[in-house]
Amino acid sequence: MIAIGRILAPSDFSSHCEQALRYACGLAEKFDAELHVIHVLSDLVPASPDQLLMPVMPPQFYEDDEKRAALTLGDAVKPEWGTPRSLTTSVRWGTPAEAIVDYAAEKKVDLVVIATHGRTGLSHALLGSVAERIVREAPCPVLTIRSAPAEAS
Repeated sequence: MIAIGRILAPSDFSSHCEQALRYACGLAEKFDAELHVIHVLSDLVPASPDQLLMPVMPPQFYEDDEKRAALTLGDAVKPEWGTPRSLTTSVRWGTPAEAIVDYAAEKKVDLVVIATHGRTGLSHALLGSVAERIVREAPCPVLTIRSAPAEAS
């Protein structure tokens, strides 16, 4: 028997992630599981080879960014998608894949449900895949939800 008590659904607030979040909510209701929703804010990467020339952002910038993300995350789950046993939201700073894998390990998550854009070829090689890295490194099974293909115009 499969026991799933904690489900993690990362979100970048895109429509792709919304689809995965719907799946996660439905699964959390079906398994009477906790649902954890996480958003990762990326640290600023220096655009100059000389970090001394980079502007330093005031602490308020980071605090405001985190507050906005937390508010958006709080509204990300719609009641009609399913009712998990409990809902926990978290905003973390860092590299998305690393922060998600760390959170899954820290909270002893049983399943990660994540959106994938399904990129191939050059765009995949250039942009990489957060979902692919999570599949390789997560301490638990990962369910990837590929978004529906865009309709032809």
